[in-house]
Amino acid sequence: MTDDSQRPIIVKKIKKGGHGAHGGVWKLAYADFMTAMMAFFLLMWLLGSTAKGDFEGISEYFKTPLKVALQGGAGSGDSSSVIKGGGKDLTRQAGHVKRGEIESETKKFVMKETSLEYQRKEQEALENLKARIERAIAENPQLALFKNQILLDITAEGLRIQIVDEQNRPMFDLSSAELKPYTKEILRQIGKTLNAVPNRISLAGHTDAAQFSAGDRGFSNWELSANRANASRRELITGGMEDAKVLRVVGLASAVLFDKNDPLNPVNRRISIIVMNKKTEIAVLQEEGPETEVGTQGEATPESLKLPVGSKPNAG
Repeated sequence: MTDDSQRPIIVKKIKKGGHGAHGGVWKLAYADFMTAMMAFFLLMWLLGSTAKGDFEGISEYFKTPLKVALQGGAGSGDSSSVIKGGGKDLTRQAGHVKRGEIESETKKFVMKETSLEYQRKEQEALENLKARIERAIAENPQLALFKNQILLDITAEGLRIQIVDEQNRPMFDLSSAELKPYTKEILRQIGKTLNAVPNRISLAGHTDAAQFSAGDRGFSNWELSANRANASRRELITGGMEDAKVLRVVGLASAVLFDKNDPLNPVNRRISIIVMNKKTEIAVLQEEGPETEVGTQGEATPESLKLPVGSKPNAG
C-alpha cells in the first residue's frame, strides 16, 4: 500500500468569468445615464424659465470676445462696415438700433420740445412774429387798408392769423375759390414773414351758413372752403413761404362760425392760418392731444380775437 503522506497535493482553481454581467459594472453605467438625464431636464427647465432679455444677454456674452469684454470697445463684426456694430452678418442685433431705443429717443425729444423753458422761448418767438406781421401791415399802404380784416392772436395752438370778409370787400369771388387781387397781396406779404420761425402751419377755410341750391349733396360749402384754403396755401408759397412748412390744409365750411349769432354774417367767411407751437405740431403728427381749431381751445370767437377798437363786422 502506498503511504498517504507521500501523495502529491493537487489544487484546482476555478475561474468564474462567464457571468460578468451580474457584477457591479452596469450600476456605474446606469448612474451615468441618470446623471445625464438629470442634467438634460435641468437644462430644459432653465430654458423654459429664462426671460427673452436674459437670452439676449447670454448670447451677447458669447458673441463678445474676452479681450473686448475686459478692456471695453466695439464688438465683433465692425471691421468691414462703416456703420458701428455693422458687418456682413445682417442677422445680428449687436450694435443695431432697436425699436425700443427709437421710441425712447422720441419720448426724450417730445419732453424736450414741450418743456416749460422751450415753451417760453417759443411763445416769445411767436409774439415777435405777431409784432412783425402787425408792423408789416402798418408800413404797407396797401395792407393798411385791410388791417381790420387781418386778425392776429395767440391761442393754445400757436399764433392764429385770420383774414375775414367784409360786406363790400370780400376775399374771394362769390361762390368761388378765385382770390381777389388784394387778398393775394395780403397772403404773399404774410408768407414772407412766416419763414422767420421754424414752426409749421395749418390752413383752414371757412364759409358762412348760406347753402348752395343742391345742399351738401353736390358741390357744397365743404368743397368751397377746402378749395379756398388750398388757394390761400398757393399764394403763401408764391409770397416766399417754404412749402414744407404746411402741415395741414382743411375745409371746415360753416362748422366753426366766427359770429354764432348771425350765421350769414360775411365775417364768417375767412381763412385761418395757425403757426403751430411744437406741442400742437406733435399732437397733429400723432393724431392725438390738444383740441384743434374745431375744438374748444382753438374755437374762433370775436372775444378771443379782440377786434381792433372801433371796428365792427358789417351785417348783410
